[in-house]
Amino acid sequence: MFPAMAAAGGETLAGARSLDVLMAPDSVAVVGASSDPGRIGGRPIAWMLRAGYRGTILPVNPARSEVQGLRCHPSVADLPVTPQAAIVAVPSAQVLETVDALGARGVKAAIVFSSGFSEVDAAGAALQQRLLDCARSHGMRMLGPNCLGMFRADAGWYPTFSTAFEQGWPRPGRIGIVSQSGAFGMYLVTLARDRGIGTHACVTTGNEADVSVGEVIRWYVDDPRTDVIAAYAEGIRDPAGFVAALDAARRARKPVVMLKVGRSAIGRSAAQSHTASIAGDDTVLDSVLEEFGAHRAGSQEELLDLLDVARQKVFPVSNSLGVITISGGVGVLVSDVAEDLALPMPPMPQASQDRLHALLPYSSPANPVDCTAQALNDLSLVSRFTDEMLAAGGYASVLGFFAQLGSVPTVAPALLRDLGALRARHPDRLFVLSMSVPADERGRWSDAGFTVLEDPVRATRAIAAMGRIGEGFARPPAPPAPTAEPIALPPVTPSEAGAKALLARAGIAVAPEAACATEADALAAAARIGFPVVMKILSPDIAHKTEIGGVVLDVRDADGVRDAFALLQRRARDHAPAARIEGVLVARQLDGGIECILGVHRDPSFGPVALFGLGGIFVEALDDVVVRRCPFDETVAATMIGSVRGASILRGLRERPPADIEALARMLSRLSVFAHQAGPRLRAIDLNPVTVLPRGQGAWALDALIEIDDGGNAEAR
Repeated sequence: MFPAMAAAGGETLAGARSLDVLMAPDSVAVVGASSDPGRIGGRPIAWMLRAGYRGTILPVNPARSEVQGLRCHPSVADLPVTPQAAIVAVPSAQVLETVDALGARGVKAAIVFSSGFSEVDAAGAALQQRLLDCARSHGMRMLGPNCLGMFRADAGWYPTFSTAFEQGWPRPGRIGIVSQSGAFGMYLVTLARDRGIGTHACVTTGNEADVSVGEVIRWYVDDPRTDVIAAYAEGIRDPAGFVAALDAARRARKPVVMLKVGRSAIGRSAAQSHTASIAGDDTVLDSVLEEFGAHRAGSQEELLDLLDVARQKVFPVSNSLGVITISGGVGVLVSDVAEDLALPMPPMPQASQDRLHALLPYSSPANPVDCTAQALNDLSLVSRFTDEMLAAGGYASVLGFFAQLGSVPTVAPALLRDLGALRARHPDRLFVLSMSVPADERGRWSDAGFTVLEDPVRATRAIAAMGRIGEGFARPPAPPAPTAEPIALPPVTPSEAGAKALLARAGIAVAPEAACATEADALAAAARIGFPVVMKILSPDIAHKTEIGGVVLDVRDADGVRDAFALLQRRARDHAPAARIEGVLVARQLDGGIECILGVHRDPSFGPVALFGLGGIFVEALDDVVVRRCPFDETVAATMIGSVRGASILRGLRERPPADIEALARMLSRLSVFAHQAGPRLRAIDLNPVTVLPRGQGAWALDALIEIDDGGNAEAR
């Protein structure tokens, strides 16, 4: 096994430093080298020669003695020295023997352009696995296969066949890009260059047989040349490494902006679990990114906007927005967007409003601060109004809308001078301008510390995103996972009674109840528990009892118990004749609470994920849920509960008393710990409904389902 990798899951042991040779080798062999700079095997040589790569380039091609002015060698074995890295640009049928030859020579990193592997079919996937095994046996890191390569501009290192640099080199800057898609990654580099955004490196990972997006993010975290990290992914191959990289980025205060495509729902076949069908894998990824202060962009335009603004390295923890504008209408537009984004726009202090009103009686000095089109006649109004906003408003972020003034030759220089002086006096503020600026002038505004986004809506969204990133940076790290012994699960999915018994041992409160095999047992249990009671079919094979009439509420006397027992048995026979029936469950009926759903499902990438929502059986229709990786403490659980749109119901509306949110948070946290300790055989848990009584009276699980992977052991059922 390759020594820098763990036994499973791809989490690195040697850390991101194992990519150092890949990111900046002092020598490279190009296997499949071409004299034609337009071919796949020729373009990386041409790029490196033009970019001034300081290392040694060793072309390999048995059909040539010279390639682009460099001596060419017939085989890897014939190389005069052992290169640190290699580019593999040969047909897929020759890749395995090529990588083996490179490994035998002691090459430490290979970039495999060749396609025809797991992206094609099962045979290609098997060949890719053999390729990976070969590379690891030699202790070699491998980028790809089926990748477009990478670049690192400061080293002149351009092992890529992309055409992106025919229109110019990347602009100098401190943004690092990683992309599973080669074409899209290099397209981002091109768009960034055209917008004046500097990208010093881009790595495309292709099929990710070895090097993953997460590993490259981790390398950028440790790289002193990188301030901001951009990522594009279609899937997360190494979830553990990805999470570790996000955590490291948060600790280092390096923002990660990610464009993740492929919004799909998991667990549609897991009909037994509400949680699995509600919490899709895309929702889980959103939760993971939010947990570590990373931001998910919805488009390439938004991604570039956020990279542009993040270059200021100002990430407000308690964000607030002050708007200076020459258009009242745009001020209203920004206010609408800010409200949608929960971005506060508090008014200016009254004394400041009075001073600004004295300067311009028909201005609107509250917030947005509108200095009107009079600024065209007296440009000093812009600087005086903005100065007041910065000095007295206390805003963490400022958005200035100046329409076309940034492109007017008689106005723009003075506007830049005046605003630049204000910006220099307030380096701790996030400052974004919305106006038109000629492309060749954007660099001057950027050098002065401004980001210019023509669309004020996009500018507002970017400002809000910087605040969310700042909140993520400020959030204390999650406590370490508990080290208690794993929970012993039963061999198969238990009945509701069995599920509740397991959960009760984990400290999760359930309503007083009894499993009853006979009518006599049910009568005795009801008398002991106290009327009114709820009676339910008890079967490990009937997950959603309400759908077949398997729940009878408000049973108030012995005759009601007899009638309900007979009715439930009949409905079970009629609607689920093959189900194993263990009797009925008799439980205390708890009235006056608020129904919630708590659950867990095992995400294929990130393991057990807990869910919270309001609404009982209506939760799917309301779509008001929050998810989080397990385990977590009661503080995190309380934050989750408070983040749903319907949280005000729990806090108490009108004449209703506040619910026992503390007990609910305790239950949610304990459920997350249970799921973490239960191990991979746990598929899902549904507590639906959980009733939350008024403060001090607790939260109680009224129904419970635990779905267990029985390994296909039908006999165990």
